[in-house]
Amino acid sequence: MYKPAIIFIFALSLSSAFAAKKPNILFILADDLGWSDTTLYGQTKFYETPHLERLAARGMTFDRAYTASPLCSPTRSSILTGLHPARTGLTAPNCHTAKIVLKATAANTGPSNRKLTAYSSVTRLDTKYETLGKRLQSEGWKTGHFGKWHLGAEPYSPLEHGFDVDIPHWHGPGPAGSFVAPWKFPEFKEKYPKEHLEDRMGDEAVAFMEKHQAEPFFLNYWQFSVHAPFDAKAELIEKYRAEIDPNDEQRSPTYAAMVQSLDDNVGKILDALDRLKLTENTIIIFYSDNGGNMYNEIDGTTPTSNRPLRGGKANNWDGGTRVPAVVVWPGVIKAGSRNSDLITSTDFYPTLLELTGLKPSLKQSFDGISIVPALKGGTLDRERIYTFFPHSTRVPDTLPPSAAVYQGDWKLFRFFHDGPSGSHRHSLYHLAEDIGERNDLSSQEPERLATMSAAMDEFITNTGAVYPKTNPFYDASVNLLNQAGWKAHKSCALSVVGEHVKVTAREAKANFNIHLSPLVGTGKLMMRVRIKSNHPGKIHLRWEEKGVKPVYFSDRLVHTDGYLAEQWKTIDIPFTAKNPVASFRVDFMQPPGIILIDKVELFRGKTVLRTWEFSVTDKE
Repeated sequence: MYKPAIIFIFALSLSSAFAAKKPNILFILADDLGWSDTTLYGQTKFYETPHLERLAARGMTFDRAYTASPLCSPTRSSILTGLHPARTGLTAPNCHTAKIVLKATAANTGPSNRKLTAYSSVTRLDTKYETLGKRLQSEGWKTGHFGKWHLGAEPYSPLEHGFDVDIPHWHGPGPAGSFVAPWKFPEFKEKYPKEHLEDRMGDEAVAFMEKHQAEPFFLNYWQFSVHAPFDAKAELIEKYRAEIDPNDEQRSPTYAAMVQSLDDNVGKILDALDRLKLTENTIIIFYSDNGGNMYNEIDGTTPTSNRPLRGGKANNWDGGTRVPAVVVWPGVIKAGSRNSDLITSTDFYPTLLELTGLKPSLKQSFDGISIVPALKGGTLDRERIYTFFPHSTRVPDTLPPSAAVYQGDWKLFRFFHDGPSGSHRHSLYHLAEDIGERNDLSSQEPERLATMSAAMDEFITNTGAVYPKTNPFYDASVNLLNQAGWKAHKSCALSVVGEHVKVTAREAKANFNIHLSPLVGTGKLMMRVRIKSNHPGKIHLRWEEKGVKPVYFSDRLVHTDGYLAEQWKTIDIPFTAKNPVASFRVDFMQPPGIILIDKVELFRGKTVLRTWEFSVTDKE
């Protein structure tokens, strides 16, 4: 049964030093650092993270740590509130946008090509929440936030959420301009030419610790690394360029250099704690806000690879939500230990309360649990954790809006209203034997599917989660055409009837576009169209060549007088393109009526470059 965690135990036996002095808390949060991006789990031979290994040697490494969301802002909010994004409605990384939205909503209807209605996420971390910063500040900790925030500008900045200091006081999704100076922060400038932003953030964090070394502090060092923009120290890029294995999916020297700068500044923090003799009384948490980026391009490849996990940042596969995690407190947590329990981003708030001897505030409850039993060498009394992402991002391996529940080694996806007649669709994976989530076992495990689906129902109800609704105006055939790049203009409507595209011309100049991905090369080409209509007329073909303006710069007019309602006619339209072709526009110069298209083919000589055929299936 899903329950928010509301039970806490005073851990008086955790440390004899604890009663005499409040522990310092250092939360290091990496940005977009995937589970396979460090040397902690044996998944990379390219990246170097010796200081993270040094950190892990001092405490406990978690093998199965997850984020509540595959994107940054929702995970960040869950850390600070202990509440799931499904409950707060903050489910998208749009907290830098101008519009302030404090309640998630889902529309009741939508355009005919969308199966689900539009969903609007919360865009700010509401100040009504008693964040971890506010609580520790009120209990006597000096609080500082350094690095990325992405939960809102003033009046939703760290300064309104319990932090005495906020540097660089920036609300954007990543560094302003670049990592290597000059930067573009409004009020934060480099100290010397080509200063690296992460080095500066590390220096600022150390200065904060030095200033407050005689009193308890809560230091939120939320690194900008390794989020875009993708740039790094030139000497580090060259170092890794010389070490590339072209057969390794992790082969971006720029990204490897960024990982090293992240790791170097973890080392800087550890050195400072040792120098200031604060190590023994400092709780350190290292974590990432989501999985590695698999959709941008740098150095001719993706920034990283999350293999053997599937997917990455911005989708609900494990590549998007499974992250590195280390927790350290010398004398309390066994050095060099590991744990394979499921933990998630909503667990840190209740855990830190227990570690510091604090109780939840009146009426405060959490969606996470305290993981202190695991930190003390035991196991967690937990059945399940959940991820929630009611968006579809179109990244590689994209998914429909979804949620997932983890139970032991099993993971169940729920794809909202993606099944027959608007029902939810599910898939089930056994992660212990299928870490890449390739073998859907939902049809082979009906009882497990039912149990985990019921748990999902309870989670959705308990959190009051808002997610997209079934769109009553959805037309599967329009969606199929849109996915293939066919877009109708206002003068006509497109649909699929049987195995034919139906063009309903509302006026004499009905037209539509066919967008090409990838682009088609140059030279002598020919479009072949097999059609019939209830009116004779003409076809006007225009096309767009990459980089040439205006968009529709040339055309071919083909007379097709004589084709009748009962006759199919094949029309060949030759043309020559000087640049790669990005799209076509097809105009039917005839009276309003119905046109059926059986097939469209694009040729170079006798070679078929592209074929469009359509049929609405039961799956659609």
